[in-house]
Amino acid sequence: MKYYLIAGEASGDLHGSLLMRALAARDPQAQFRFRGGEKMAAVAGEMVHDYRDTAVMGLLEVLSKAKTVKRNLTACKADILSWKPDVVILIDYPGFNLKIARYAHEQGLKVFYYIAPKVWASREGRVKQLRQYVDRLFVIFPFEVEWFRNRGIEPVYEGNPLMDYIDDALAAAPSREAFMQQHGLDSRPLVALLPGSRLQEIKYLAPMFRTLSADGRYQYVIAAAPGIDADVYQAHFPALKVVSGCTYELLKYSAAAVVASGTASLEAAIIGTPQVVCYGMNPLTWRIAISILKVKYVSLANLILDKLIFKELLQEKCTSENISAELDRLMTDDSCRTRMQQDYAAVRAALGSPGSATRIADTLISSIK
Repeated sequence: MKYYLIAGEASGDLHGSLLMRALAARDPQAQFRFRGGEKMAAVAGEMVHDYRDTAVMGLLEVLSKAKTVKRNLTACKADILSWKPDVVILIDYPGFNLKIARYAHEQGLKVFYYIAPKVWASREGRVKQLRQYVDRLFVIFPFEVEWFRNRGIEPVYEGNPLMDYIDDALAAAPSREAFMQQHGLDSRPLVALLPGSRLQEIKYLAPMFRTLSADGRYQYVIAAAPGIDADVYQAHFPALKVVSGCTYELLKYSAAAVVASGTASLEAAIIGTPQVVCYGMNPLTWRIAISILKVKYVSLANLILDKLIFKELLQEKCTSENISAELDRLMTDDSCRTRMQQDYAAVRAALGSPGSATRIADTLISSIK
């Protein structure tokens, strides 16, 4: 069968690649065409657009690139119509993908949404579009099942594929000693710094991370995100060690982590790294965001357990002083670390058993047939 996939950010590229591998294993005749990134490109098929060319966050930032987005929508619609896939698989990225959902539905194509838009956090009105234009909705968080069911959509939940991906990656990881030697690291406690996968996120957190690095007690290491050029890190973190392609290993061997909210925060929870989440943006964009947000927390692990497992330092609270104070607590308070690890175990249990991507692929293929 012919699968057309659309991802618009790093986490979507990761989830898209996992799904593509599972589909290829189940469907020997699978053909892929996609808009995504390097992880999807490493699997198979033809990439028609790299998400990194247009990745932005925030309403004002999106508006500034409205013409580019419109051109991409037009090109994507024409490409779908020309290729005539058996199914269009949309991965998160709702501002773009919901428009494609409507178009593909109107062309009589099957539309599956994988990684549901976070309409439970904001813009609940988009649920109407999901009901109208999407044939099957696939979710990866347990709390989403009841939420969508209560709004007239019966979602498919087969666990979270990150569990398998992280387990496989860490099984092949070098020893701590080898990792430290490979990257020229010394014996001081490691603190992983994950400034996000978008340029705006990196620019926002860079001054705080540079201030943190002046503390000689800990060894701060930046985890480079896929799709961000090395010269960006060199420009913003000239005195910090930057490692690429080994984020999970860095988290595994770090005593704590400072993480931009997003999938990376959930990954740190699955791996078991004590963390503090920091996030901020353009002040006007932030005021707009908090006016429409409908959740108590912004981090996925906190949302899954509906409790504050780890601190979220957002906007005006996101300062180098606050981050440093929370890091010191994580480093020295054994009871805090123990409670966090207990909550992490509950998060992992809630995310389901191994084999999620395979189960999703089976359901997806049977739904098409």
